[in-house]
Amino acid sequence: MNAMKLAYLFPGQGTQIVGMGRDLYEKFPAARAVFDEADGTLGFSLSKLCFEGPQETLNLTENTQPAILTVSVAAERVLTPLLAEHGITASFAAGHSLGEYSAHVAAGTFSFADAVRTVHKRGRFMQESVPAGEGGMAAILGLAEPVINDCCVRASDELTEPAAMNPADPIQRAESPNSAVVAPANLNSPDQTVISGNLAAVERAAALCKEAGAKRTVMLKVSAPFHCALMAPAQRQLMVHLEGVAFHDAKFPIACNVDARMIYRESNSRDCLVRQVTGAVRWVECVQLLVQQGATHFVEIGPGKVLNGLLRKIDAEKIGLNVEDAESLEKTIAALTTPAEAVAG
Repeated sequence: MNAMKLAYLFPGQGTQIVGMGRDLYEKFPAARAVFDEADGTLGFSLSKLCFEGPQETLNLTENTQPAILTVSVAAERVLTPLLAEHGITASFAAGHSLGEYSAHVAAGTFSFADAVRTVHKRGRFMQESVPAGEGGMAAILGLAEPVINDCCVRASDELTEPAAMNPADPIQRAESPNSAVVAPANLNSPDQTVISGNLAAVERAAALCKEAGAKRTVMLKVSAPFHCALMAPAQRQLMVHLEGVAFHDAKFPIACNVDARMIYRESNSRDCLVRQVTGAVRWVECVQLLVQQGATHFVEIGPGKVLNGLLRKIDAEKIGLNVEDAESLEKTIAALTTPAEAVAG
């Protein structure tokens, strides 16, 4: 067990489901305390929304983000002390988009109250950045990221009117009139990349990707085009908000989405969270970085098993576990604390 290096992984938006977190809330005081703190901080019953829905309200971005954060932190607050009883601690963490906030809470970068308040605002900022129906996202399967990027450039150039400003800066371009924007937003696995931008540009880029040999392209049901230059207004608002949040050096390094590098200094953490709003989630590189740093076991903490699925596609040899309820918690504790020779025997 001494050779084990544990990495916490935290999921992002899209993993929400009515009922999430309820089992932990009912069985563990530490989890209950997290939900109660979220309710008190936000001034409404986020716990009831998580447990009872309705799904349509839970799916609103400004609700989804604090809900997933709360479930993830509640699960981590139960898991970490139980592992500590066996002398096991996390060496690293990473979170997919919104999940990066959960990673920072686990690492002590900022308080849970500040985090849940921030992501509630972050969700609203992102939702309000682009009018409903004007943005879109699409998953591109079975095509290399450089080819996808080229298709995005071509689609953007085709749909941008000649009279429009076309500076190299993607944010300036996004805010120029008659300018189309589309770019890779989530580099999820070697065979799955999500693109984001103006709806027409996303649809055109997806068509070009199909022509270039993509196995499949899927338009996603999203409320806004996340992680692209169209999110610049949200990025500016978030930057102002985060200036008023107290940050600390992290207890263990975090693989940040936007740069795919390990960070733990408070100044770097704030900067990466700000740039993440318009920057792509470089998830493949983040996981590969954790492996390079020596991570042997990965525990996905929060609703669903999406990140475990991506882990298998990125590095099938690594051990992926998850904690989202009491049953998965028990299985993960057992897997991490059973001697390898006992398993082999």
